Amino acid sequence: MPSLNLAIARLLNTGTDNFAIWVVKAPYPSGYVLRDCMWPVELTQVWQEWQQMFAGHGRLDISPNSTSQKSNPFPIDWISSPSGQTTGPYSSRLMQYLGMNLWRWVFDGQILGSLERSRGIAMGQHTRLRFRLEIRDPDLIAFPWEIMQREPGQSAMSLSQDLLFSRTSTEVDALPYLRTDQALSILLVLGHDQNLQLEQEAAILQQTLVDTPVGGRYAPCIVNQLLQPTPQELIQELETKAYNVLFYAGHGLPDPDGGLLFLQPDKPLNGIELAQVLTRTGVKLAVFNACWGAQPAAINHQAIPASSLAEVLIRHGVPAVLAMRDEIADHESHSFIQAFTEALRSHKPIDEAVAQARQELLTLYKFNQPAWTLPVLYLHPDFNGELIKNLDEGITELPDTGIPDVGSSLPIASLRSLTSEGKTWFLRYGVTRIGRTKDNDIVIPEPSVSKRHAEIFCRNTLTDSTLVRTYYLQDFSTYGTTWFLGPNGWQQILREEVPLKSGMQLKFGSARGETWEFVVEDS
Repeated sequence: MPSLNLAIARLLNTGTDNFAIWVVKAPYPSGYVLRDCMWPVELTQVWQEWQQMFAGHGRLDISPNSTSQKSNPFPIDWISSPSGQTTGPYSSRLMQYLGMNLWRWVFDGQILGSLERSRGIAMGQHTRLRFRLEIRDPDLIAFPWEIMQREPGQSAMSLSQDLLFSRTSTEVDALPYLRTDQALSILLVLGHDQNLQLEQEAAILQQTLVDTPVGGRYAPCIVNQLLQPTPQELIQELETKAYNVLFYAGHGLPDPDGGLLFLQPDKPLNGIELAQVLTRTGVKLAVFNACWGAQPAAINHQAIPASSLAEVLIRHGVPAVLAMRDEIADHESHSFIQAFTEALRSHKPIDEAVAQARQELLTLYKFNQPAWTLPVLYLHPDFNGELIKNLDEGITELPDTGIPDVGSSLPIASLRSLTSEGKTWFLRYGVTRIGRTKDNDIVIPEPSVSKRHAEIFCRNTLTDSTLVRTYYLQDFSTYGTTWFLGPNGWQQILREEVPLKSGMQLKFGSARGETWEFVVEDS
């Protein structure tokens, strides 16, 4: 599916209201365009009006120079009801007016040309355009970018029939190894919320998640639940079973470290802490029915960078995060969840499932109400949004040839840089390619590293129903410059095949280059 990724950032050295908007990824070479622009005062005014009418949180300002002075942002012919009315023509026109002003600010000149040509390419391929928006300025995160629309009467971008809308970030950790699943496996976590009757809410949500038509085109759905678990209980449950979806309902608050989720009244868990276990256990999608999961924390009405729960999780390598920009009513949430789960079970990618469920919210709860604008989806830039697959879809994957004992788990191998800010790369169960160019699984951008430098692969041996998995390193470098630390010091491999043991240190390219450690640990 063709993709167009757009980034927006403030130009700090040219004034507080100067921004750059540019294409990060396009389906054709000349689509990578850039535009500098000023932030319009009118958008600040209509944003203040929007927050007064629709937001359940305190005011967030666009810039340090913003003022709280109230002025009516609409032209005379747009006004049909007094300010403060949350239903009827005024709220509907406020929704449209903000959406169109956001569109006109973003899609101007060559940026619009890149979008239109990308849409044409997708149409020519008889598919939809995947559009991902990266907001790099914290003051703009809270805006409802999902409501952008070109003209009155046209669909908002997140409701479009020929475009799949999501947010993203390029400041991310690498994707973990993602297994292929044929069924939804959901861990439903209900945390503390004084407004919830937990047992009743759990029953409603469990029924909502599994209450979809039964048929050959629908994937199975398994739901297990935890009521007010401790952080330790949550971690243990995720680590002992193969879940691909975490669904959390409960109390949440903004916090600089990715928000706070109150599993129990006195046991909050922040986004950074949760991210560790989600990436380690291979959860592909995290869904949060909690207050302000996509809202940044703020000090003196100014947003704190990278502080929302959704941003923190996506930056730590969680493939997909769905959170609410503001408060959502229980009946709205249940409608969204049911439509969203049904779309996932029919094997739709996550961004398409969100679009379908958003359309359901708009139909049930009206355009001039904010329900359909609340779900905010973040997708990792390297994730295609596929949560589950039919057995007859996709490429053939390396099969699991082991017959492990009941309750046993296969080891996980990784390559870790020993520098102070080094990365950890999880190795494939098949072949992991290492080299200088971007088509490798592990990219080492050093001149002494060959384009295709080395491979790490594993061989399986089955003895008495016990699987023994051994990893090997094969050198393919131009000058035989792959090294391992042996008992007599650093030794060249010289296109040989060397068995690897956990703790072995390696170098690729220069003998003075970065040192890597091969590690095998239980999963």
